[in-house]
Order: sequence, then C-alpha cells, then structure tokens
Amino acid sequence: QVQLEESGGGLVQAGGSLRLSCAVSRGTFITYAVAWFRQPGGKEREFVGGIGWSGQSTYYADPLKGRFTISQDNAKNTMYLEMNSLKPEDTAVYYCAARRGGAVPAEKSKYDYWGQGTQVTVSS
Repeated sequence: QVQLEESGGGLVQAGGSLRLSCAVSRGTFITYAVAWFRQPGGKEREFVGGIGWSGQSTYYADPLKGRFTISQDNAKNTMYLEMNSLKPEDTAVYYCAARRGGAVPAEKSKYDYWGQGTQVTVSS
C-alpha cells in the first residue's frame, strides 16, 4: 500500500515562498499519479495540481497557475510543491494524494491514497 508523507508547511508572510514535499513510499511514480490538494478551514478540499505517472505532464488549478509549481524527483520518490507570492487565502492544510494510472483528475474521490497533511499559514 502506498504511503504518503507531507512536510515543509509552516508560517510565512504574505508575498513569501514555501516548498512542500511529499515522500512516496511503497510505490513509485511509474505506476501512480500524484497530486496536491488543500483544505482551508471550514471549506472543501480542493485540487491544487499534480503530475501524471510519466512525470511528463503537470496540471494546475487555473487560479494557481503561475504562482505554484509542481515537480518530482524520481530518485527520491518525492514530489514538491513550490509556492510563491503567497496570499492569506492560500492558508490551508495541504495534502498529497496518489492514484493508480496516469491521469490527474481534480476530483478528490478519484484518489486512493492520502497523506496526513501539512499546515500552511500565510499571515497578512
């Protein structure tokens, strides 16, 4: 069973940057697509973006394009989320998720495995 562990969350001022990591164990990027979701307090979990299992295609939620960048290191079995120009509305618990197959759907129900999440707080 795939296990996911996020790290890198914390408190940052508006306009700052943060990089989150998602370590994938008992699975590889060859057979799993991985994605980032986030859940602001009291709101639904929403799609941030992801990488298809080949690592050749990345996908982003439209509002986040240009500020967020997703990458992966196959040798380390780790996915990253680089967040720049952070805003207070980016405050959320950030989760990584994985699913078999190459597609990266935005629906959280399509993912089979989830990490425990890491809190990101952006102060104004």
